[in-house]
Amino acid sequence: MATQDTCCTLHPYFTVPDENLAAFKGFCEQFVTQTSGEDKVLFYGFSFDGNTAHCREGYKDAEGLLAHLDNVGALLGEALKISELSRLEVHGPESELAKLREPLAGLNPQFFVLEYGFRR
Repeated sequence: MATQDTCCTLHPYFTVPDENLAAFKGFCEQFVTQTSGEDKVLFYGFSFDGNTAHCREGYKDAEGLLAHLDNVGALLGEALKISELSRLEVHGPESELAKLREPLAGLNPQFFVLEYGFRR
């Protein structure tokens, strides 16, 4: 019998002005360090395309994602003083997304429901 995939991924995109890019990358190092101790994080990292930064992050379930946001909330607030959250996507099975819709509503994310696939 297959185990249901409960993995949730968060996809924030940040627009960072040229003059703030070096400072923002410093925040990225802090985010990685702070996140590395979380129990339910599956992967976490930042990638860049010019002034657009993307955080590639995955969690075992909705609770892990919410715990992460709680863990990095103050740091995120500081990073948003020098950048703009231009897009936020949340991906996962509906059973997990249902736990995230209300807590994340203030961030205006786009929710993508996992319908087909597998996870190893």
